[in-house]
Amino acid sequence: MQLDLTGRVALVTGSAQRVGRVIALELARHGVNIMVHYHSSSPDEVRSVMQDIKSLGVDATSVQADISTAAGVEQIFSAIKDHFGRLNILVNSASVFQKRSLLEVTLEEWEQTMAVNLTAPFLCTQAAAAMMKENSPPGGAIINICDRGADKPWPEYAHHGISKAGLLALSEVSAVSLGPDIRVNAVTPGPVMKPARRNMSDQDWQAVGENLPLKQVGEAEDVARAVVYLARESFLTGTVIHVNGGEHLT
Repeated sequence: MQLDLTGRVALVTGSAQRVGRVIALELARHGVNIMVHYHSSSPDEVRSVMQDIKSLGVDATSVQADISTAAGVEQIFSAIKDHFGRLNILVNSASVFQKRSLLEVTLEEWEQTMAVNLTAPFLCTQAAAAMMKENSPPGGAIINICDRGADKPWPEYAHHGISKAGLLALSEVSAVSLGPDIRVNAVTPGPVMKPARRNMSDQDWQAVGENLPLKQVGEAEDVARAVVYLARESFLTGTVIHVNGGEHLT
């Protein structure tokens, strides 16, 4: 059965910019009220996404918090309770992405990556599940944003890939543990947006897509539509949707 998302409340972590922003906007287009979480985004970025979400006719508020800490996660869910009083959808999208080979990774880098990419989704899942069980009727949907490191070893991004493999495992354990009321699924994006901190030309970006079975790169909107699909489909849990042009097959 396909659920009507109108009037529901979603938390999208890391939703002031990049893919998280696009996910928040796509949910808003389907009538979902949005809690925008951000950490280091600029005031202009936050103001822009808030305006764009509200222009779609839904409610939105924002919270700045460091989800690498338990206190930061508590701050987010306190803000949700204060403003909305309920939660129906959690999208764990916030992530740190650092290029390092295994022997280059420092302990500090390892701990920071695991804190943001794995521990924070774990803590958010626990807090979200507690709120979702209070809904009438109880229930909700959790969608975790993984990437290619969840499918196979990614030695160029060693600690990042390991954290995303852990996130996929968290998704599957959560799906079994939180059913039948709460569904948990994952989306694995491929190249859908140019890297944030690399000066990559359009030509080089298109060349990335040539290595995929579909011979093209994607768009952040492709990921956002997959998130909405998982939020709406009531008979899906423990599912992974690869939005990557077949990258996981290469």
